Amino acid sequence: MALSQVQSRNRGPSQEYLLLDYLQRLGRNVEGRMAVHIHLSRLRPQNRQDHHIRIAAATFEGMVQNYEGQIFILSNSDLFFVCKDATVEDIDAAIMKVRYLFSEDPLSQGDEEEDLARFCSWFNVATQYEDLLELVKQMHRERERKSRMSVNADQKVDPRAKGSRKPLDPEQLGKLESFLQRADLSNLMRRQPVCALTPNNPNPQPVFRELFISIHDLQQTVLPEFDLASNLWLFQHLTQTLDARMLSLLIRNDDSSIASSFSVNLNVQTILSPPFLNFDASLKAVARGTVVIELQKIDIFGDMGAYMFARDFMRERGYRICLDGLNHLTLQFIDRERLGLDLLKLIWTPDMADDMSGNRTAELKEHVDRCGRARIILTRCDSDEAVRFGQSLGITMFQGRYIDKQLSADARIV
Repeated sequence: MALSQVQSRNRGPSQEYLLLDYLQRLGRNVEGRMAVHIHLSRLRPQNRQDHHIRIAAATFEGMVQNYEGQIFILSNSDLFFVCKDATVEDIDAAIMKVRYLFSEDPLSQGDEEEDLARFCSWFNVATQYEDLLELVKQMHRERERKSRMSVNADQKVDPRAKGSRKPLDPEQLGKLESFLQRADLSNLMRRQPVCALTPNNPNPQPVFRELFISIHDLQQTVLPEFDLASNLWLFQHLTQTLDARMLSLLIRNDDSSIASSFSVNLNVQTILSPPFLNFDASLKAVARGTVVIELQKIDIFGDMGAYMFARDFMRERGYRICLDGLNHLTLQFIDRERLGLDLLKLIWTPDMADDMSGNRTAELKEHVDRCGRARIILTRCDSDEAVRFGQSLGITMFQGRYIDKQLSADARIV
């Protein structure tokens, strides 16, 4: 199974060895088998962290079960998937999902044949068995060579220099969740406003406030020696616990300033759980229309059926739905109306304005217009440059430290 292989790729036999052993054991039983080699090692370093690779591998889980599939996560972060009697369309659909996950990376750009070939290689195992076997043997030899070099290098490193945080493990997660069940987290709750800001009215006007529990402060307070986000699956489980605690805080809330007009970032599974139903029952009907539920794109596209069920429930109850975590490269793939989304959050980065020709900015403006200017929030705005660029696209809602400073300055003047 993919998840266990991702978690164990640094222990025991290498995945290259297991892939080679698997192909050798196939022998002549190769009819109907296809293989794909997905070159995630060609992604930019920031886009191929362990949690990215785990998510990509999990995309093939259904095919592993339905088509005698095997997924291997190689030491360089490449994926190698082998299956039997799957249609090209089924395999291609899974590959396109993975490609979409990394759509902000140059590796996933372009629709020409050579662009697709850079992302993955296909093999008909029945007709290309010998070539495939030789390729995997080379991979295994290279993996063994690098492993020997790594061992030699480690022997020369002063162990006292290794001072990074330890990865979160199930035992520590259990202790943390026990703490969260009884702790008062109100002092870890943070608020950051989303404001309307137009060229004609330079003073930011709060539209709603995002409420969230600071993961950084929680880590520093409870488990400073552990990295809470080191294991994606444990972290996702942790966020569901935090979701429930946040909802509990809001139910007991006696602060009139956050009785309405706020947003919370939740998992789809949380929305389908009893804690959310309790939260929903605690709200006045008129307040629901001012509450925004923020979702991450990986949560929506990871289980579209669950999302659509949750979406219909939220819309029926009057909530607004916001898709968080988009950037200037992924916005083009979002059909806001078809997904039933009310708002989109677009993350500001300085390279968005780094466009000498103006062509990329023009394309981005087209996507903003298509999704609806009044429906987009430019977030992580840390400078006036971010606001000016957003306004040049027609965006009127902003969030970030620069907006916070503007509000504080306005409050001092008053």
